[in-house]
Amino acid sequence: MAEIEREAMEFDVVIVGAGPAGLSAAIRLKQLDADLNVVVLEKGSEVGAHILSGAVLDPSGLDRLIPDWKKKGAPITVPVRKDNFYMLGEAGQLRIPNSLMPPLMNNHGNYIVSMGNVCRWMAEQAEEMGVEIFPGMSCSQVIYGETGEVKGVVAGEFGLNADGTPGDAYEPGMELHGKYVFFAEGVRGSLSKEVIAQYDLGKNSDVAKFGVGMKEIWEIDPAKHREGTVTHTMGWPLGGNAGGGSFIYHLDNNQVYVGFVVHLNYANPYLSPYQEFQRFKHHPVVADLLKGGKRIAYGARAISEGGWQSIPKVAFPGGVLLGCSAGLVNVPRIKGNHNAMFSGIHAAEAAFEAIKAERSGDVLDAYESALRKGPIAKDLKKVRNVKPLWSKYGLLASLSLGGLDMWVNNLLGFSILGTLKHGKSDAESTGLAADHKPIDYPKPDGVLSFDRLTNVSFSMTNHEESQPAHLKLKDASVPISVNLPKYAEPAQRYCPAGVYEVVEEEGQEPRFVINFQNCVHCKTCDIKDPSQNINWTVPQGGDGPNYPNM
Repeated sequence: MAEIEREAMEFDVVIVGAGPAGLSAAIRLKQLDADLNVVVLEKGSEVGAHILSGAVLDPSGLDRLIPDWKKKGAPITVPVRKDNFYMLGEAGQLRIPNSLMPPLMNNHGNYIVSMGNVCRWMAEQAEEMGVEIFPGMSCSQVIYGETGEVKGVVAGEFGLNADGTPGDAYEPGMELHGKYVFFAEGVRGSLSKEVIAQYDLGKNSDVAKFGVGMKEIWEIDPAKHREGTVTHTMGWPLGGNAGGGSFIYHLDNNQVYVGFVVHLNYANPYLSPYQEFQRFKHHPVVADLLKGGKRIAYGARAISEGGWQSIPKVAFPGGVLLGCSAGLVNVPRIKGNHNAMFSGIHAAEAAFEAIKAERSGDVLDAYESALRKGPIAKDLKKVRNVKPLWSKYGLLASLSLGGLDMWVNNLLGFSILGTLKHGKSDAESTGLAADHKPIDYPKPDGVLSFDRLTNVSFSMTNHEESQPAHLKLKDASVPISVNLPKYAEPAQRYCPAGVYEVVEEEGQEPRFVINFQNCVHCKTCDIKDPSQNINWTVPQGGDGPNYPNM
């Protein structure tokens, strides 16, 4: 494949990913100089097709980017009217008074939104300003320049056979070169992962940490709908098995977002995050809310949870990391979209100054500085110890010590605990099967809870089956020879889309099967596989989920 000749196009800035970070960068660049040549490349079939977020939006980033967003018709119309925090037991719940929560946890002034629709609207604003946006264009390769700088990306390669050779309708794609390349791929993006390794960007930061978030959209009985109500829960059904919790957001049109997050540093390889989510909906409080309603959409994605201490170096020769590619989520607030927008704004301003000074391909140190000294730092530093406390000592320690630490940070501007370390990676945290017991999950009832494949059909996921599997094994023997005997091959359970199977047929050796057509691009396998044997790469452009209102 190295001999393939491709046409090249030159731009001032190439942006990989049309999420809130990438689109904010594009818009800000055009605000600063309407003549800049800016392109945004999106692997989804349309802008928003691969966007999945809770989401309660802190509008501070958008206020900075487009102050008159209300006048411009942004799909941000449901303000948060009520905040609820509950600790769940199997049959009951205990409300945590709002007065005990640090002020930063208050959702006053925030909005319940579909970030997919917000991004669709942002893309319209960008295109009106002259930004070129190309959906259905997977970026499969980083291009490096003569001095080792990032020079561009390869996008739009189509028509490979299953064995990786060019098929009859093969299209080699194009090289898109930029004076600077912004990687805004979301969590664990394949090209972002490559440049982090290429430039050793994580050498001075803590280990990256992640969760997996699963979400359903439900239409419920209008009598039970409370527009603007936000509810978060902790505790059951996870208990001591894993960290995590739920969210239930009442948006408009009698719809609610029902979501569940499981931290991926859990030890028991028999745990299934998806099954925990389905079991959660049978809690009396949730079941009563959903009774008589119907699920209309499903999706899943990984969430960056490392916070402040896990942010890698974000600027490198010729490029930068934006948003979730850099890991800018505030874990206790369950918010990252505002920080993604701020990162796009900061990177655009740094690139504008550099291009104005006739620079290209160098390190945008001004972006690094702005991220580490500006609103993103202010947001993330205050909460940096919540996640490591939870990981090491459990939920109660995180609530008590973490809450105290956030209060002191809020009142006095410093942490009583300093900066705690995360410890092991999520893959390394996986325990041996011999040390844990299988978990007996109830069968889905088809009313409140559903099997994975049925739910995946509600993500509108599709992949061209003749292409190579985009989920690549470094060693094809490892799942059966290593992961099955040591860890009961947890890929069967940690994947929220049923991609991985161990098939055992009488008289034959077990086989590891990858149903890549089911993949919702959550990246959990790339993160949690205990042998780090699975490499998530992009399929051809336009493939994957087609989320309508996530």
